[in-house]
Amino acid sequence: MQGFLRWPAWGLFALLAYFIVSNIAHHWVLLPAPGNIGFVLAFTAFSLLHAGLMLGGRRLVLFFGLTVLISFIMEEVGVRTGWVFGRYHYSDMLGTKLGHVPVLIPLGWFMMIYPSWVVAQALLRGVDTRRPMGAICLALAAAFAMTGWDMVMDPPMVAAGNWIWEDGGPYFGVPLHNYFGWMLNTFLVYLAFDAFRGSATRREAPVYRFGGAFAALPVVIYVLFALEYLTPNRQPSLVIISVFSMLLPSLLALMRLILPSANGRSDLGFSR
Repeated sequence: MQGFLRWPAWGLFALLAYFIVSNIAHHWVLLPAPGNIGFVLAFTAFSLLHAGLMLGGRRLVLFFGLTVLISFIMEEVGVRTGWVFGRYHYSDMLGTKLGHVPVLIPLGWFMMIYPSWVVAQALLRGVDTRRPMGAICLALAAAFAMTGWDMVMDPPMVAAGNWIWEDGGPYFGVPLHNYFGWMLNTFLVYLAFDAFRGSATRREAPVYRFGGAFAALPVVIYVLFALEYLTPNRQPSLVIISVFSMLLPSLLALMRLILPSANGRSDLGFSR
């Protein structure tokens, strides 16, 4: 059954790659592409299916449930009080809301929380993340990878009117407070996942094992997503930021998987 489900995961990967390439090519040629809602739904489906195949059903439910719960609470508190991310509110462009938060938003958190976590896993390959300090380092690296995406995603989404920062901010109209909130939210999700998956499973093999191209697909998607922000229609300063906030860590993660380790073999099957 697991082998069969890999085919839909590969299909979703190909669909996402097409969506991203169509956005990259939009400056030169117009290709059919989904809006924000369609893209988030397709990306979330890929993250859910891939995570389920790599982590197992129980861990997927835990990871997804914690992400949705923590992210929704942080967003709802954030919109109501301004404490978490700064003072903001959502427009109606992202669909139906639960409370003050579009239903799509917690899904959007998981769609990138999972690939960011896999990127961090690749960067820390060889580190024992079953130990407390290793788990903290993994959560911190993954939180940086996730927040790096928001650094280039938030300004154009604000410019398009998806959400409104009520007091503006020094970073393309976004308050710096927002990025501390992103770091906090994602760090809490990753630590909670490590804590709640149980001491018994932590004593077993690492929760995520690379081996073959399939395991590396979230890293490849992250790299492609980073490349989308380098297109000519982007603000030049955001293009430079995206090189260091997204492209650099994801390329380093991919290199860690491609280049042979001390045993002479890479995690993608390449040998010296």
